[in-house]
Amino acid sequence: MRPVTLFFILFFALFASSASFAKTLFINIGTGGITGVYYPTGALITKILNRSQGTLVMKAVVEPTSGAVFNINAILGGHLLFGLAQSDRQYQAVTGTADWLKRGPQKNLRSVFSLYPEIVTLVAAADSEIKTISDLRGKKVNIGPLGSGYRQNSLDALTLAGLDPLTDLTTFDQRVDRANKMLQHGDIDAFFYTVGHPNNSSNKASSGSRKVNFVAIPTTDTFFTDKPYYEKAVIPIAHYPAATNTSDVESFAVKAGLVTSAKVSEEIVYAVTKAIFENFDYFKNYHPAYSGLSKKEMIKDNEAPLHPGALLYYRESGLLP
Repeated sequence: MRPVTLFFILFFALFASSASFAKTLFINIGTGGITGVYYPTGALITKILNRSQGTLVMKAVVEPTSGAVFNINAILGGHLLFGLAQSDRQYQAVTGTADWLKRGPQKNLRSVFSLYPEIVTLVAAADSEIKTISDLRGKKVNIGPLGSGYRQNSLDALTLAGLDPLTDLTTFDQRVDRANKMLQHGDIDAFFYTVGHPNNSSNKASSGSRKVNFVAIPTTDTFFTDKPYYEKAVIPIAHYPAATNTSDVESFAVKAGLVTSAKVSEEIVYAVTKAIFENFDYFKNYHPAYSGLSKKEMIKDNEAPLHPGALLYYRESGLLP
C-alpha cells in the first residue's frame, strides 16, 4: 500500500473516531449593557467555555441585552441557553411577581451558580445638593428602563425612603449610558444603577466635568425580612477617587447569577458548570468585582432552583453532600 494512501486511511479513521466521541454545542449567553459588569462576565464565561476540552466541545458567544428581565424571558422562550440575572429577578420570576405577575410563576427557570454582589448605586451631581436619598424630592432622577433589573431596585429604594416616584420626583427611564450623559449635561440631577464595583459606568460618571457624589441608601431589618433576596452592601469609594465622597457608601445589593432553563439538558449544564469551577482561580482574578468569590458562596443565593446538571457537578466535586 502506498504511504500516502495509508496516511489518508489513518486520518479519516482518526477523524471518524473523534467525531463519534465529541460533539459541538453552540451556546449563547445573555448579559447586559457593555458599561456594566454583566457583559465582561459573560465574555469571560464564553472565553473559558471555548477553550475547554472534553466530549462536549462548546462554541460560546456573548450577547449584550437590556439585562435580567430580558435574559430570563429569552431563556424561557428558547432564544438563549444561558443568561445573567439578579437574584431578586430570579425570585420574582419563580414566584410570579413583579414583571411576571400577569404570567404567573416561571417554573422552568433554573440557577447554575451565583456570582458577585450588584449594589444599588445612586449617583448624584454634587451641585444638586443631594446629600441623602430623601433629597431626591423634587429632583429629576433616572430610575432605569422598563424591563431592566435595576428599575425595580430603584423603586424599592425610593419606597424605603418614603418617596413616591409618581408624585415626589420627576423620573426618567433611560439606559445607564444615556443617564450618564444626561447628568453631565444637566438634564437630570441623579440616576440609579444596580451594578458590581468597580465598573465602567461609575468610573465614567465620577470622572466627568460635572462632579458627582455617591448617595447612601440606609436600610432597615424589616426591609430585608420582606425582601429576602437583598443583602446589606457597601460601595468601596476608593475605586472612584474623583468623586466628592470621603468614605465608603452604605446601600443594599442583589447577587448576579447565571441562569438557564429546566429544558436545557443535564449534560450541557454539567459541562458549563465544570468548566467554570475547574478554572475558578482564573475566573476570580479576572475582575475586581469577583474578589470575594468562593466556590461554596457561588452555590448560595440562587433564588431559582439549581439545575440538576449543576447539582451533579457540585455533588461529584464535594461542594454539596
